[in-house]
Amino acid sequence: MISIEYILTGAAVLLLLSIIAGKASDKFGIPALLIFLVVGMLAGSDGPGRIHFDDPYLAQFLGVVALSFILFAGGLDTNWGSVRPVLWRGMILSTAGVIITALSVGWFATVILGFSLLEGLLLGAIISSTDAAAVFSVLRSKQVSLRGHLKPLLELESGSNDPMAVMLTTGFISLILNPGDSFMDLIPAFASQMAVGALMGYIMGRGMMYLVNKLNLEYEGLYPVLSLTLVILTYGSTAVLGGNGFLAVYISGLIMGNNNFIHKKSLMRFHDGLAWLMQISMFLVLGLLVFPSRLVPVAGVGLAASLSLMFVARPAGVFLSMMFSGATLREKTMVSWVGLRGAVPIILATFPLLADIAGADMIFNVVFFIVLTSALLQGTTIPLVAGWLGVDAPISVKTVYPIECEPTGRMKCDIKELHVPDNSSVINKRILELDLPDGVLIVLIKRDNEFLVPGGGTELSAGDSLLVLSNQDAFNKIRTIVETRNAKTL
Repeated sequence: MISIEYILTGAAVLLLLSIIAGKASDKFGIPALLIFLVVGMLAGSDGPGRIHFDDPYLAQFLGVVALSFILFAGGLDTNWGSVRPVLWRGMILSTAGVIITALSVGWFATVILGFSLLEGLLLGAIISSTDAAAVFSVLRSKQVSLRGHLKPLLELESGSNDPMAVMLTTGFISLILNPGDSFMDLIPAFASQMAVGALMGYIMGRGMMYLVNKLNLEYEGLYPVLSLTLVILTYGSTAVLGGNGFLAVYISGLIMGNNNFIHKKSLMRFHDGLAWLMQISMFLVLGLLVFPSRLVPVAGVGLAASLSLMFVARPAGVFLSMMFSGATLREKTMVSWVGLRGAVPIILATFPLLADIAGADMIFNVVFFIVLTSALLQGTTIPLVAGWLGVDAPISVKTVYPIECEPTGRMKCDIKELHVPDNSSVINKRILELDLPDGVLIVLIKRDNEFLVPGGGTELSAGDSLLVLSNQDAFNKIRTIVETRNAKTL
């Protein structure tokens, strides 16, 4: 037995190494998730770390918990206004697109690689979904900005396509274990999982907001504990009722993130940090689970399957499911290339191991190889491909102000940013001349990378960023005043 002191020290060292390596990955353009996996592999049985870890059940358990928090944080950070225009595109991609991708890889694995039909389809199902943690990480860490609705579409798809992959994976495992069953029997089960997951996500999201706003906890530090507990409850209760817990936590996060609740900023920061911790821990554990020496014999099969996924199966899923979406060829190509595979396929690859299916070890190693090549080839080239296709957009740098407002249950106002357009009618006017509505206070002005504390006699200039303290109705009124065009420019 290893003492608890050694376990804690080893875990802390691995986390520290991953954070430092992740910082270095930004400099060299390598996805952080790949670094985390490599650190775990180096610490494992075949690496210099010599940490023996061969427990698929524990890895699956930790992966499910980590993915729940990652998806919830992704939902919190997703703007519903940007997602709503691409809702149906995202839903089609996360259902029909996943099925087409799985069937395409399954056909390739059966006909070309020599898998049996059900084993090939199982492999296709496991790697059929894009990984939310990988997509969120790469798009944000690489500061990739995409034109139009591409970025919200990719984030919505990656956050909502896991249920289909889980259903296909468990379904094909069931068919392998019970040859007399029919695939058509799985369709009602999937519909039920999706419906229960969506309903529970909505109910729990509303319930989370109600509890956070109404409990009036004496200590602010209890609010992160409350939200963490509610995320676990959302996943667990949804799964117990036969729904998809991943979909439920994502929807509950989406509902909370697009509504006001007390301590919103601090809770969002907490879950962002927790998501990073979960992501690092998950990839480290999965890296420990794999034996690099076992990847060499499957390198040829893994590379062939990976290339077929990147250049045939994923594009087929995207182009066919988005056939009538109105998206351009360049947009579809970009969506095809950002089909990153991450921890989700590796977690799903533990399902056949636990089911004791013949060939499960080979499937796990092939899936791991596919994830590595996807992160290495696709993850590192996303900014380059976006530039080639002409779908990249200028990166907008978010201003970090030296002050912020944390609304409470007794405070209905908030601090929001407002830009003065070049043709605004308020240019060269003093603040006292603006006829501001009641309940509005301009607390700070950012001008030429400097912050000014305004007074009534402060004149506004084109390009100013105003930090406004107000409620929503009053903010809408001042925004109308500031964005009204100067009559001379009409």
